[in-house]
Amino acid sequence: MKKLFAFLLIFVPLPTLSAGDSADLLVSGGRIVTMDASRRILEDGAIAVRGESIVDIGPSAEIRKRYKAKRLVPAKGKIVLPGLVNTHNHAPMVLFRGIADDLSLAEWLEKHILPAEAKNVTAEFVEWGTRLACLEMIRSGTTTYADMYYFEDQVAEATARAGMRAVLGETILQFAAPDNKTPQEGLNYTEEFIKRWRSHPLIVPAVAPHAPYTNSAETLIACKLLADKYGVPMMIHVSETQDETKQIRERYGKTPAQWLESLGVLGPRVLFHHGVWLSEEDLAIVRQHGVSVSHNPESNMKLASGIAPVRRMLALGIEVGLGTDGAASNNNLDMFETMDFAAKLHKLANMDPTVLPAPQVLEMATLGGARALGMGGDIGSLEKGKKADFILVETGSAHLQPLYNVYSRLVYDVKGPDVKTSVINGKIVMLDGKVLTLDENAILRKAREYQKRIVVSD
Repeated sequence: MKKLFAFLLIFVPLPTLSAGDSADLLVSGGRIVTMDASRRILEDGAIAVRGESIVDIGPSAEIRKRYKAKRLVPAKGKIVLPGLVNTHNHAPMVLFRGIADDLSLAEWLEKHILPAEAKNVTAEFVEWGTRLACLEMIRSGTTTYADMYYFEDQVAEATARAGMRAVLGETILQFAAPDNKTPQEGLNYTEEFIKRWRSHPLIVPAVAPHAPYTNSAETLIACKLLADKYGVPMMIHVSETQDETKQIRERYGKTPAQWLESLGVLGPRVLFHHGVWLSEEDLAIVRQHGVSVSHNPESNMKLASGIAPVRRMLALGIEVGLGTDGAASNNNLDMFETMDFAAKLHKLANMDPTVLPAPQVLEMATLGGARALGMGGDIGSLEKGKKADFILVETGSAHLQPLYNVYSRLVYDVKGPDVKTSVINGKIVMLDGKVLTLDENAILRKAREYQKRIVVSD
């Protein structure tokens, strides 16, 4: 009889869970900042994840009663919020971090960065630079980023292996780049890149002409036609400096935005990087065509490029996301620091402490950034049906005590290292401070090797 009972224990199947009460992952007990339409904050909340998506969110007691999960991640004492969206980066440039500081953009780019890139940038360089950038971004709470660089296939491969979400575009220039020597080669590469990656769950391919002053009218038109052919975004640096605006005026008799409009290359899938010197007329053009803008306060400050009219952009209803820019001009990829700088910079610039309050800045780094990238329906807030992209922030450190207002803490006090866990597309990529998708020691060793190998131009 005992043997029969043991047999039944082993072989009689347990009741199966119905589809409605099963989950792959349950994050429970944290303070959840949803960034949904009603801006709900759940003081003791839980998120149920199945596959790539959030299947439910609500009070912990309700969600834990409703769902049986394969894996439980306790979040007590932590803030849970949507993963941060970095709308502008040149990821592999982390390997040029600090080689040329305290310079104007023109001198920094022409005398130092471009020569260093010509001597050092290879597919392998881009691969390892992207791994280092992804490591830094995951550790500091970014789950999605937009990138424009060379050998973008290597950027995509490294990003996908790291488990990050990204909008990626091969830089197209009128002159020779490290990989493609003509703009037509760049366009051909981009088309193949789009075909290869457009169905990937994490990678969104894009068309990325560098800027109006580094491309001809014919190339810019070809870029927009290519983007429209495949229905992908187009990203471009616009009005980053006064010199750029002056150069385009002298060449074409128009501002950069006006010139791009005259070429017919603007539309709702276009993202302007920087937009520092957009005039009131330019902003009307941006609004009319549904163009979004990536605001990069730290690189604009460091290179003394100027202060973008973000307050006016937001008042006009223009979608504005935040970006770090590349680490060679920032010099880090910490979006929490970017939020802090953005809020304070515009208060000072407007001489008004009420400008860009903390909730609005957090929106720019989450849902606003997602919308700027054309991804607002999938990411940027924590809601049923959206992709499971979120982070857990530890709040026990001295610099986060006491915690009165969660938005203020996130924007002004939290630092990248306070992020302890990251979930992207339903997968845990960092747990309790350990990145699970990257070999951190190998990446850091390689970065030190590149430091010794990189030849910096005099």
